[in-house]
Amino acid sequence: MKCSLCKTGETHPGRTTVTLERTGCVVVIREVPAEICDNCGEYYLDEVTARRVYGNAEQGFERHVEVEIQRYAA
Repeated sequence: MKCSLCKTGETHPGRTTVTLERTGCVVVIREVPAEICDNCGEYYLDEVTARRVYGNAEQGFERHVEVEIQRYAA
């Protein structure tokens, strides 16, 4: 698919790191499957993956972690 951010790159399957922050809490999730632009590096998550990533991050936010690093597990 054509990248909607840079408008010139094409996306390809790969893995990325997603970093989410809320009120002083940072949750980093590594090895997340995504479509990644070969030009600018922007990533796109499918709906199932995004729900899982945001759900995992929400658990960290609820525990009020300062920094948490997770590895994505399907």
